[in-house]
Order: sequence, then structure tokens, then C-alpha cells
Amino acid sequence: MRFRVLTLLLIITLFNGMFATAQISIGKDISLTGTLQSDVLFPKEDHSIGTGYFKDKVLTNTYLQIGMLSKYVMVGARVEYLDFPLPGFEPGFAGWGVSYLAATGMYKGFQITVGDFYEQFGSGFILRLYEDRNLGIDNSLRGARIAYRSEKGWRIKVLGGKQRRYWKHNNSYIWGGNVEIDFNEWWSVIKENDTQLTLEGAYVGKKENDEIIEAPFPGKRLNIPTLVSAFDVRLQYQKSGFNIIAEYATKSADPSSDNYYIYKNGSATMLSASYSQKGMSVLLQAKRSDNMNFRSQRTFGEVTTSSFINNLPVFAFQHTYSLATVYPYATQSAGEWAFQGEIAINRKRNTWGGGKYGTSLKVGYSHIRSIYKTPEGSAINFLKGTNGDQAAFFNFGDDVFYQDIHIAFEKKFSRSFQLNGMYMNQRYNPRSNNENEDIIRSNIFIVEGKVRWNKRWTLRGELQYLIASKYKPFGPEVEPLERANQGNWMFGLIELSIAPMFMFTFSDMYNVGATGNHYYNVMGTFTYKQCRVQLGYGKTRKGYSCAGGICRSVPASKGFLASLNYSF
Repeated sequence: MRFRVLTLLLIITLFNGMFATAQISIGKDISLTGTLQSDVLFPKEDHSIGTGYFKDKVLTNTYLQIGMLSKYVMVGARVEYLDFPLPGFEPGFAGWGVSYLAATGMYKGFQITVGDFYEQFGSGFILRLYEDRNLGIDNSLRGARIAYRSEKGWRIKVLGGKQRRYWKHNNSYIWGGNVEIDFNEWWSVIKENDTQLTLEGAYVGKKENDEIIEAPFPGKRLNIPTLVSAFDVRLQYQKSGFNIIAEYATKSADPSSDNYYIYKNGSATMLSASYSQKGMSVLLQAKRSDNMNFRSQRTFGEVTTSSFINNLPVFAFQHTYSLATVYPYATQSAGEWAFQGEIAINRKRNTWGGGKYGTSLKVGYSHIRSIYKTPEGSAINFLKGTNGDQAAFFNFGDDVFYQDIHIAFEKKFSRSFQLNGMYMNQRYNPRSNNENEDIIRSNIFIVEGKVRWNKRWTLRGELQYLIASKYKPFGPEVEPLERANQGNWMFGLIELSIAPMFMFTFSDMYNVGATGNHYYNVMGTFTYKQCRVQLGYGKTRKGYSCAGGICRSVPASKGFLASLNYSF
């Protein structure tokens, strides 16, 4: 392993030298860019937090991306070294090699890509090809894509290929197309009235070979459809501060490991409305999904984040404070009703409520629950070869997956001191993350202060406290706190920034009552031009890393961490 790491570092050094020379000699019409990201962990065992045994003494996720851009051609490649990945990634994630290679030609309104590429149609209900290194997701398509953008408001894309699954590509074929019409370019009266109206329509198909799946009857097998089709239509209206989006998607029968091989069609519906003006904004959203898992491989032996063709946007607020993410929500593509709303008010300086330096206030609410199941549907629940559960559109189930009510403020008291705070009441169902635990209700209190002495020196501090209790809708509401999942949590952070080069951070997350474990971290960051180096030592608790409704289980870990981010 050490030989491989040294070889990788040597290759990176050589590449860097080549690029530095190439940038000078290529000329003004061709630019060469690249990024290097490397996270290295030197793990240590700590049985008190449950790290387990580390067979490898050095773990690293390293990515080197290279791009060349000219007027008509764009070429990109990425080398990944993941042979000994950081803890918590799926078994197939490990490996190394060239994971991404693509060339794109551009002429007038046309753009043609051959190789690996990412793409999204609409909100991603039927197609979202993307990369998220923190979650270990890279579901790019290897094939071809043609895009055309006309001056009359037409945007057309067609694509096809095979989807990446770690270091291989699935055997199924994926193809599709998207058409977007901007009516502003058609009717001048729309543009003249400060209005924007766009309409999108998309199709995605999957062709996967037949597979022998045993039916629940002796000597019988399921008749698996080899062609799955998905359609999406999206309408967006904007005028002044108003923005309204309505979207509907449907998918044909797609029996798979995700839905226990049922034959019900899938669907997803979303309505989003927002309004903003100077000093205020309002957001209201609703989404209903039913049996909308869409993968390029139907059968898996375990729960996995790979091979998803689509992605359903999560309607739960993406908080950044540490204790607000202890109980994160994962989108339930088998079926959910989701609602989300937020009001934000910004009061100007020297106004009522704004004070001398201004004040901002946000109030948010999200509620996600199961879709209603008819008695007939529940009788055939999860039965292979049937249509599965049936759900009336406007009815709701009894299970609450997630609820979040929060209020947050930012207030500047002087030129050098700012105070932020948040209160959050959360209801979390661990079964949404495949945990067999009772529903948890938590109250979270957060205070953040920032002192800026001058343009260079800034001191920031956080204090957070989470009170957890079990939630029982048909009995006593709470039980003793120490019996509620992981118990209570306390978090503190101190961060000193010396612009523009240095930042030093110390934090500690303390599990109150349940285990008494401290999860401390000491970190130093150095930034110079396009280079950022971070060194640290500490512990990471067992939990989940989530983004966009997708979650990855993260095991407990401890050790010395080094990170390098460099662009050229």
C-alpha cells in the first residue's frame, strides 16, 4: 500500500509540473485547468466509541481532475485513488484508475459529448446523474449526449449509454431526451410584462435483461419487464417576485429489490411557490411520491446508494449546525407526502426591529409522512408479483417520518460583534433510516457568536444543546431522556481566523447521559492562493452523512486527518 501511495504522489507531482509548463506554452486560445483533492486518515482504534479494527494504517480518498478548454472543444479526465478508502463507504467503492473521461465539441448552438457525463432533467424525478464525493455517489453515464440551444427559446437534449456502478458499468442501457421551451422568446408580450414562462418535457427509458425471480407460487417465476419508461413534465412561471413550479412524473412497472418486486406504476408530484421582495421572502412546497425508485440494476443483495437513475429532492431543511444534523432525514422513495415552508424577514439598519445594524429572522416548518394505504392494499403488502400497496392521492398515512419546526435569527450588535441563534423542535422516525428504534422528539438550542477585531482577526464560537425524548402518540409522550436512542448531546466550538491564510478550530461533541463519550476535534487550516491544507486530530461519532435526501452510514473513527485541495 505504501508503494501505491508514493507512486500516486509522484504521479500528481509530475502532472502538476507538466501543467505549470503547459499553461505557459499552450497559448491564449486554450486553457488547461485541474483540481486535486486528497483526504488522508491515519486511523487509531478506540473501543470506547466503537471504531473496530483497522487493517490498513493509512486510508485515503484522492481525486485528480484535469480539463482542457478551447473555443470549440472541451476535454476532461479524472483519476481516482480509492484503494483504501475512508471509513463508511460501500465495499464496491474501493479501487483506483481513470473513472471519468469525456470530450465535448461546441459549435454555434450545438454541444456534443462523448464519454462520461452528468445530467439532470427538471427536478431530477426521472433523471439525475451527479457526483457527491462525501456520499460516495458517482452515477455518471458513459455514452453520448447531444444538446441544442436555439435563439428562439428551444433547448433540446438527447442522451444514451451505460451507468457507472463503482468501477464497472451496469449491463442495462439508458436513453432519453428533454425539451425545454422558453415562451419569452416566442411572445414579446410576456417579456414586456416582466414575466418568464418555461415548459419542459422529458423521457427516460431503461432496457435491462430478463432475470429469474421466483414467484410466491411453487414452480412459478415472475414475468419481469425488460423495458421501463419514465415521463416528466415541468412548468415554471415567474413574475416580479413570484416563482411557481409545478412538476409531475410517472414511471412504468419496475419490479426490483427496492419495492419487493411489485408491479405498481410509480409517480411523483411537486408544487413549489415562492415570493420575495426587499426585506422578506416566503417559500411553500408540497411533494407526493409513490414507488419512484429508479435504478439501472433491479436486484441488489444489500441496501446501496449506487445505480440510481433519478433522485427525489428532499423537503426537509438542510441544516449546517452539528446537533441539528444528528437525526437527518432520508427521502422515502417508496412513498411519502412532504410539506415545507419558510418565512424570512430582513430588517434594515436604523428601522424598527432592525436596530443600528439590522436583523434577520427565519421561521421554517417541514412535515413528511407516509401516504395512505387502502385496506385492500395492506392485505397484499410487499407481495411479489402483485400491484403492492394502493394509495389514494389526497389521503395520508399514520406514520410521521420527519418533522422540523425552527426559528433562527442573526443580529449584529456592533461593527465587531454578531450573534446568531436557533431553536429547533424535531420529530424523527429512525425507521426512515432502517433503524429499529422508537420515534425521537428533540429540542435543540443553538447560540453562535462572532467577534471581528479587524480585517484579519476573527473569533467565532458555538454552543449547542440537544434534549432527546421518545415520542409515543398513543401513550405517555415522553420517557426518561437516557432511554431515547443516543440520549442528549452538547456541542461547543471555538474558531480563530487570521485572514487570509490561517484558521484554527477546536470542537467537542459530548454525549450526555447515554455513553458519556467526548468527540473532540482539533483542526488547523492553511490557505495560500489556490492551495488549501488542513491538518487535524480527533474523533467522529457513528451516524449518518446526508445530502439531498440520500444518506450514508458513517462508522465511528479516530485519528489524524490531513486534507489537500489544490487548483491550477
